[in-house]
Amino acid sequence: MCAMARPRKPLLSTDRIVETARVLVDAEGLAAVSTRRLAAELGVSGPSLYNHFRTKDEILEAVADSVSAQVDLSMFEDGREWRTALHDWAVSYRAALRDHPNIVPVLATGPGRRPAGLRLADAVYGAMVEAGWPPAQATSIGALMRYFVMGSALGSFAGGFVDDESAYDPADYPHLQQAHLLAEQQEKIDERAFETGLTALLDGLVQQYERVKRTV
Repeated sequence: MCAMARPRKPLLSTDRIVETARVLVDAEGLAAVSTRRLAAELGVSGPSLYNHFRTKDEILEAVADSVSAQVDLSMFEDGREWRTALHDWAVSYRAALRDHPNIVPVLATGPGRRPAGLRLADAVYGAMVEAGWPPAQATSIGALMRYFVMGSALGSFAGGFVDDESAYDPADYPHLQQAHLLAEQQEKIDERAFETGLTALLDGLVQQYERVKRTV
């Protein structure tokens, strides 16, 4: 009688490590990630991780890049006008960060050597130069958009107000009588604020663009 084959564990791979680390970061934050914890989650010995990553920081860099890879870049390749492309890209970018807010501090350090992060920067810069922006201003636009989107993902404006009406004494805060209602409408308010800011930012860039074209 043949012995029954023992079930094989899934092979350890870079993708499995990154996915497991991303889930851990999403659930518990950056501090929860360690090689010991990841090894336990993956059901492997700690040293086996070093065949794929040398340090915890390398793992977090890979997690950050996996989030950048979720950002849609097709709008820079399908002929959309530059303002529309920037708008659609910013919405996709924010959605990726909103889904993975705990990795934002790592992303905020810049793309470094991360392939997806560099592709993102290349796509934005290239599209702006192709649209007629001078290279220096194209660089500034990329930085500006990154500041705006990243800042919107660092925290919730509406979620920063407590839902206790007594915290807003009219004698001290005469204009915050409805502030205790903000938290319960957090998503709606934050989305509206993002769109308001994005529209204002892009409208301002359109005015600058018109001045640039007149000087060419």
